[in-house]
Amino acid sequence: MENNISILGSTGSIGTQALDVVRAVNNEDIKVWGITGNNNIDLLEKQALEFKPKIVAVMDEEKSIELKKRLKSENIKVMGGMEGLIEVATMNEVQTVLTSVVGNIGLQPTIEAIKSNKDIALANKETLVSAGQLVMNLAKEKGIKILPVDSEHSAIFQCIQGKQDNEIYKILLTASGGRFRGKTVDELKNVTVEEALQHPNWVMGKKITIDSSTLMNKGLEVIEAVWLFGVDVSQVQVVVHPQSIIHSAVEFDDGSIIAQMGAPDMRLPIQYALMYPMRKNLNFKRLDLIKQGTLTFEEPDMKTFKCLDLAFRAIKEGGTMPAVLNASNEIAVERFLNKEISFLQIPEFIEKAMNEHSVIHNYNLNDVLSADKWAREFVYNQSV
Repeated sequence: MENNISILGSTGSIGTQALDVVRAVNNEDIKVWGITGNNNIDLLEKQALEFKPKIVAVMDEEKSIELKKRLKSENIKVMGGMEGLIEVATMNEVQTVLTSVVGNIGLQPTIEAIKSNKDIALANKETLVSAGQLVMNLAKEKGIKILPVDSEHSAIFQCIQGKQDNEIYKILLTASGGRFRGKTVDELKNVTVEEALQHPNWVMGKKITIDSSTLMNKGLEVIEAVWLFGVDVSQVQVVVHPQSIIHSAVEFDDGSIIAQMGAPDMRLPIQYALMYPMRKNLNFKRLDLIKQGTLTFEEPDMKTFKCLDLAFRAIKEGGTMPAVLNASNEIAVERFLNKEISFLQIPEFIEKAMNEHSVIHNYNLNDVLSADKWAREFVYNQSV
């Protein structure tokens, strides 16, 4: 059965790999109806000409005008801004929306897609971090599926298939440890942007690679897991697994642990989300356990990598605090990438924002967006 999809963020790391999956199935099982990008219209143009979507949206309004000129001979509608993202997310022909844009910009189109009864292949973790209660309640109300694309949450999702009657005792959320695993605070004082962008196992976008190096990415995943799988934060344990072969595991009430393993290739969880519940041999890299050899596990160092500790604090405090964590992290990472602040100032600025924030517990979407805006301005205005 063909799955009609749209991709929010088709020019990013997850989006381009999703299109690899579409190519691998030869467009037999997946049809792309809409794609969006931020400002990379050269790549968007190539994707549009190859996959012939009905709508292409560009977040940058001026770039959308340029792309419209380039595609004027094609039967493709080109739109700009948030209006364009929402249009692609709510297309009548689409059954599944892959949300792979980076940051909180994915929240509104994801909510609109759910309201339009679309299943969500979720790669934009910030959506659940900022507004998990709103998103999951709406998904339940509409009876749609949230299919995780993150390798860790896909692993957990795969581990619990067919086991709905068994209680989850604990989620074992694995982490590579990032670029600086084992380093001390003193060794991190002079970390450069170039060093932080060198991930040992995964090829990812800049923002998520920095998040991995601070362990904030794992912190965001802890919050996401709480909402996706309906567990208490006390049931989520982060386990550092440098080889990135076990993508995560679930311990059940009887003590049994079921883990999902595979080569570190994001196309595998993308494929599972887009073709669920089917599995298909797409000739991607396979895991050879004999060649792999040893698998090791460690505790995370949350004193050195404070972002992970701050994420646990945010979900425990609840309400709008995770939205503040997420927004302040986005700006802190942006400032680090721009070489305005040091690596260790990322958690420092996030903690300052959290300490200043007055939490709203019974929040609505406007409360989330207000908290998000406040936190961005707060961190942006912090002097070095």
